[in-house]
Parts: sequence; structure tokens; C-alpha cells
Amino acid sequence: MDGNTLSSPTPFTPPTTEEDRLAWLRLIRSRRVGPSTFLRLMSEHDSVHDALDALPAIARAAGVADYAPCPADMARREIEAGLKAGARLVMLGMPDYPLPLAAIPDPPPVLWLRGRAQVMARPGVALVGARNASSLGARMTRRLAEGLGYHGYCVVSGLARGIDTVAHGGALKTGTIAVMAGGVDVIYPAENAVLGAAIADQGLLVSEQPVGLQPQARHFPRRNRLIAGLSRAVIVVEAAEGSGSLITARDALDQGREVMAVPGHPMDARAAGCNALLREGARLVRGVEDIIDALNEGSEPPVARPERMATEGSGAKAPPAKAPPAKAGPGAAVRSGAPGTGSPPDMLTLHRMILDRLGAAPVAEDQLLRDLDLPHPVVAPALLFLELDGRVQRQPGGMLARI
Repeated sequence: MDGNTLSSPTPFTPPTTEEDRLAWLRLIRSRRVGPSTFLRLMSEHDSVHDALDALPAIARAAGVADYAPCPADMARREIEAGLKAGARLVMLGMPDYPLPLAAIPDPPPVLWLRGRAQVMARPGVALVGARNASSLGARMTRRLAEGLGYHGYCVVSGLARGIDTVAHGGALKTGTIAVMAGGVDVIYPAENAVLGAAIADQGLLVSEQPVGLQPQARHFPRRNRLIAGLSRAVIVVEAAEGSGSLITARDALDQGREVMAVPGHPMDARAAGCNALLREGARLVRGVEDIIDALNEGSEPPVARPERMATEGSGAKAPPAKAPPAKAGPGAAVRSGAPGTGSPPDMLTLHRMILDRLGAAPVAEDQLLRDLDLPHPVVAPALLFLELDGRVQRQPGGMLARI
């Protein structure tokens, strides 16, 4: 499903003048106009200006009174805000619009890009999963992200807590795309501000939403379809039943993308979604080699390598081919979900952090301390409390498991 096998589906000419670009933005930002309605209006009218003029009458026929398209001043303010934020507006059918995304059903007519657009030259692979990622899940994600980067792939994810955060951090030096649920200038969650800034500098932030928009729950499913659309495959590392990651997997199947999953312990709720995907026929992932083998079936592997990405701006060197180690750098503390060098968290927050990183599969206490990025004297009282409370079980060999 790489870009070389896709043909442009756009049946109309993209805008070529500033006036037409403004009209495109007005049309997609008009009330009750989404990508599907936009494409239908464009196919039924001779120009975007004719489509805008027809909107009020179409709305009246549908029983919507006093309808007016998005004002030109509002669209101009969005363009100005985007430029001020260092973003660039691309439109469906333009040469720099991502071709894999153009091939999905109802592609976004406009996209805001912030960062280094050249990372889109690499084929994308999505890594998604639970926000309350376990220690094992985070380590697996980091290993997959670094391995995919070494093999010439760009890691795509949604900048959420947990698996998404680790995926972006692991691929920061080799190429990563963060698809935003809100405006391209709005980093959510706020705790990922450092990571978001690093991606804007070394990777790419993408959004179809207006600049400055604060994300809401209804925006995330739309974001998920873009994650799948930018990717040749979607790998789910951890996901509970009914999670947003499974929506991304379903979108990927609808778009003809490959779906893969990392198996998990049957007693860990965070593995239920992955195990269900595997039962339904998703490819099983034990390491990056499984992903590369699946992607290279019947096609040539990507030619881009991390050495090239390094010369393009990051100055980073390629990690070793097998089991590449985690690297320190921008967003490293954010990658692990730990507070880093700040003040220790309060006890309730620390309890949640510990429980989030533990599952039914035992984890070494030393590894837990590294994942939390906190000293043993800070963590030990919280662990003892959770043991006495019956929520954490200590096992032989210094191993810990969540009950």
C-alpha cells in the first residue's frame, strides 16, 4: 500500500490562486460540510465559488434556515494564524499533498503541516495503543519504533499518552508524523509539549482541523482515519476492548491497509483488544522483523535509511540493526511517561503511575524504576502500600505484577 501503487483519486483541479485557496478553506469550514459533502459539492458544481453560492439553497431544502457559509474573514484569520504558527496549508490534489492519504475514502480537502514535510517521503507505519501503557508495552513500542526507523520507515501515531508518546520518541531521529485531533498548533495532552516541539523541529505535525482548535472527543475518530491513511500498516501494541486503537485498526482494514498486533497476557485488560485482533486474523508481531517481512511481501523495501535523515537536519546516527538501544534526546523523559528531573509526584499520582506500568506479566523492579525515572526511596513506600492494599504482587527474582 505504498505511495507508488496509488493513483490520484481527485476528479477536480486543486486551487491555483489565493482566491481559490481561500474559497476552498471557506467551503470545508462551513457548517455541516465535512470531507464527503465537500467532495460531492465539488463534483456537482463547476467551481468552488459555485459550490459556496449554492450552499444556502441546499441548506434551506434540507430544512436549515438562515444558513451562511464560512465568512471570508474567518478563513483569512485561520490562514494568518497557521502561518504565524509556522504551519503550511496544502490542499487535495496538490503535489505536496500526501498521496496515500489522497487515496482513502473521503480524504480531507485541506491539511495543515507543521515541521519537515520531507519525512512523508518515507513509507509510513502506524504504532498505536493504550494510553495507560504497561512497562512491557512501552519497551516493545520503543524497540519497534527504533527498528522501523532503521529500516527506512516513518512512524505515524497520534501524540496521545502512553504508546503514542513512546512511538514518537523512539522514531524522533529517523522520522515520525504526529496526527493531531485538534489544531496543528495545539499540543494535546499538554504534558507532551516538549515532545510536540521536538516533532515540529525534526518530524511533522499534521491536522485537518482549524488552527487553534482545542480537541474534543468527537475529533479523535476522525484523527484515527488519517493515522491509518498515512500508513502502509497499523500495528496495535496494547489496546483494551473498545479502545480508540481498535477504531484505527478498523479504519486501516477499510482502507486496505495491513493490520498487525502484539500479543499480550490474557489476564491483562490492555491486551484484550490485541488478542481479539489476532484471533480475527491480524498478523502477529514478535519483533520488528515480523513487520518488515509482512511489508516486503511482493514489494521492494524502502530505500531511505536513517543516515540520510541524519544529514537532513537531526545530526543523529543510525542505531544498530538488532535491538537498538533507547537514545537520550528531546522528549526522552516524555517518552517514558516519567516526570524526569522535576519534583516527585504526589502519592496518589505515583500509585497511578506504578499501576499503569504493571500488568499480569511480571516486570523487574529495576526496570520499573527506570521507566518511572524516579529513585528507589521515592518509589519504595508507594510499592509497599500497593502490596499491602492487594493491588501489586511481589514475585521471586525481584519481579512485580499487578493483581
